[in-house]
Amino acid sequence: MAIISMKELLESGVHFGHRTQKWHPAMKPYIFTERNNIHIIDLQKTVKGLEQAYNVVRDTVAEGGVVLFVGTKRQAQETVQSEAERAGMPYVTQRWLGGMLTNWRTMRQRILEMERIERMRERGDLNRLTKKEARILERKFERLEMLLGGVRKMVRLPDLLFVVDVQKEQTAVHEANLLNIPVIALVDTNCDPTNVDYVIPSNDDAIRAIKLLVGKIADAVIEGKAMRKEEEVEAMPMEHVLGLVEEPELADEELLGEATLAKIPARDLEKVRAHLEELDELKVEVPQEWVEEFEEEFEELEEEEEEEYRFSKRGKEDDFEEDEE
Repeated sequence: MAIISMKELLESGVHFGHRTQKWHPAMKPYIFTERNNIHIIDLQKTVKGLEQAYNVVRDTVAEGGVVLFVGTKRQAQETVQSEAERAGMPYVTQRWLGGMLTNWRTMRQRILEMERIERMRERGDLNRLTKKEARILERKFERLEMLLGGVRKMVRLPDLLFVVDVQKEQTAVHEANLLNIPVIALVDTNCDPTNVDYVIPSNDDAIRAIKLLVGKIADAVIEGKAMRKEEEVEAMPMEHVLGLVEEPELADEELLGEATLAKIPARDLEKVRAHLEELDELKVEVPQEWVEEFEEEFEELEEEEEEEYRFSKRGKEDDFEEDEE
């Protein structure tokens, strides 16, 4: 079954490119024709590129990978953020900070700083500062939240980069190329697809087209997560899945402490064990009266041992006092 139909692409306006005088020669293989000085994108290439990208994203996420969604242009910001949150993946929708990938260690430190200020706000520590200091920290937090809020849960570099509009996100694509991170991108007729690993030729200006294609990539992420959960369940033994694993029986020495075992005479303990084993073999239910009798006997034994211990201790103290005299 096809991931997307040609009808959906036509209704969303994916086939509309830029004016002919603004085209990039490297996009010639992806252009079907021109009409009214506007290039028309070959939707068959779009379907093929989307299917390839869909499979790559699904398989990468199924193996535990992370996909970073990038779309800072005004038409794509809301769609990229909502779809990335739906898929549970990091995103950048405001401004791509130079070095976000190549200098990730510093970026991670700024995220930790943002989280530190957020904890201060929750605890009410900002109220203890002066108004000026509190306002400075508030502005700092708001700026960091705006720029890095989408990647705050990303603890390592992503395995894939998904970009809307390669021309606007040149810095992001360049950093991904330096780090050998595969790039999936929506490429319009005015963009250079040379540095993109998985090209999806499409209109990157229409909101409907962006929403349709970004939604398909988010669906691939969700499907990959579902596959990963199924593999984890299959890897588990069937006994664990059904909850039929029998816990090993523990000996009395493992259940009782040394002090408790020392209080119980060995011969009485052996008698109780042997008696209980016989009852288990016969599958006889132990009457509650027997249990109460056993408890009373053990309590009496404990009281006798405590009295003997106190008497012996008192005798030792008397002997010690006589020696001192």
